[in-house]
Amino acid sequence: MFKKITLLVLIIVFLFSGMAFAQVYERSETLYTSGTQWGPPSSWNPYNTGGYAMGTFGLCYESLFLYDPLTNEYIPWLAESGEWISSKVYELKVRKDVKWNDGVAFTATDVKFTFDLAKTAAIGLSPIWNFLGSVDKVDDYTVQLKFVDPLYQELGWYIYNNPIIPEHIWASKSAKDVTSGIGENPVGTGAYLFEASDQSKMVWKKNPNWWANSALGLDPKPKYIIDLVNSSNNVALGQVIMGQYDLNNNFLPGIASIVKGGYGISTYFPDPPYMIAGNTAWLLLNLTKKPMDDVAFRRAVAHAIDVDQIVNVVYGSIVSKADPSGLLPIWDQYIDKALVQELGFSYDPEKAKAILAGAGYKDVNGDGFVEAPDGSKIALSVVVPFGWSDWMESIKVVSRGCQAVGINLAPEYPDYPQYLDSKLNATFDMMICNDQQMSSTPWTYYDWIFQNPIADIATMQNGNYGRYENKEAFALADELDKVKVGDIEGMKAVISKLEKIELTDLPLIPLWYNGMWSQTSNAVWTNWPSSAEGSNHYLAATWRGYWNMTGILMLCDLEPAK
Repeated sequence: MFKKITLLVLIIVFLFSGMAFAQVYERSETLYTSGTQWGPPSSWNPYNTGGYAMGTFGLCYESLFLYDPLTNEYIPWLAESGEWISSKVYELKVRKDVKWNDGVAFTATDVKFTFDLAKTAAIGLSPIWNFLGSVDKVDDYTVQLKFVDPLYQELGWYIYNNPIIPEHIWASKSAKDVTSGIGENPVGTGAYLFEASDQSKMVWKKNPNWWANSALGLDPKPKYIIDLVNSSNNVALGQVIMGQYDLNNNFLPGIASIVKGGYGISTYFPDPPYMIAGNTAWLLLNLTKKPMDDVAFRRAVAHAIDVDQIVNVVYGSIVSKADPSGLLPIWDQYIDKALVQELGFSYDPEKAKAILAGAGYKDVNGDGFVEAPDGSKIALSVVVPFGWSDWMESIKVVSRGCQAVGINLAPEYPDYPQYLDSKLNATFDMMICNDQQMSSTPWTYYDWIFQNPIADIATMQNGNYGRYENKEAFALADELDKVKVGDIEGMKAVISKLEKIELTDLPLIPLWYNGMWSQTSNAVWTNWPSSAEGSNHYLAATWRGYWNMTGILMLCDLEPAK
């Protein structure tokens, strides 16, 4: 197997050796990345969430805080501090001596403007106005957020997940420009400046006047960051091995063999699962259709799937099996182990058959597949986008497991637009989905599962695509949002109730933890994040939202290879 991978890599490298690697930039000063940009960079607008160029938010525009998911700590950033000075007032102290990259001073005016803009333009920060009453500038470096009904968990997510923008640049923009403008010549406070872009790459250049140099003693080591467009995992694999990518965030099949192959390639963990768990891959079931609306049928499906085969065979052990709760390892303290022991599920085909039989599902015509309790035939499909090779192989395991216990389930591979349309319009039977990423709070996980209301497609863009209806669960998700950040016991109490509903009703079935794909080459840069004692434990990822989850700190800890 390893010889086949090596041969394939050499062929690919030969064919693509002419790609954008001309030595315009000194190699020893340049960090080459890939795995985020799947098409030519065309927007530097941090509110164009579907398509802004890699690094726009994080390298150029910055947030009030960073969040470290591995330590569960907020790191003051553009804000020196933030605290609740009363039950409904959150006060932000803004850093002094910060400048936008055009030389204009950054002040509380910019923070107030950013929040106020979210009231009039449909941006990622806009939902905060569902519970925010006003934003008051107290002085040039103090802002107070005054809430009508504080949602503490949600605010904790917003303060590191949204860019602060310059009032003197954006005040003249129309609402349309704010949400869909290109945002050329971006003016941010960040560590890097726009240098150049073309069809094949995005180039950022180090900002010599970055405020954190003096304020925090931080110094990003690469002078240039060049993110290369690459839509092929196989091409990426070859370029990682040849040291042409320093940091790659593609899913690379066979990476386990490469890590052990003496190529100077490293991952966060030296052994399985190699990658930090970044999100949970669920089997999503459409509860508006029969028999998926039957909890007994859903439980039988859960027991029919051999997740170990997906983990070990499909992924080669670079992912790990999900806890039945689906909560990520970073949220392990919130998992009610006793509940999981009592109500969880595992691969057990005989139990799956018994559950089906007990619920009235029987093979009436002898074709090997059960009919519904009313005698109607069952013929279902499970879908993933065509070309997503790991998921395509995974649903083969899912369908074979279901067929083995008598459920007529076939894999299908529509193009991504059709996959997305079936998700939004609830026309699918089952699908793999992993929309919810790691974050500062399990509230985001349960808000996704128990998103409410569910009737209107316009409200279904952020979760609960299976259309699960449970007023108690909806109320508990809202209750969790109102628990103060840091009240671990209060969070555990509510989360345990949510776990019980999830494990009892199985609105979806957690399968495995998708990795935060990250392969690093030590040919030019070293001291990458790793699990090793004494190493830095930041996130080596260029994905949107990860620079502000310690990715920027990773750049400051890099060292040139000797």
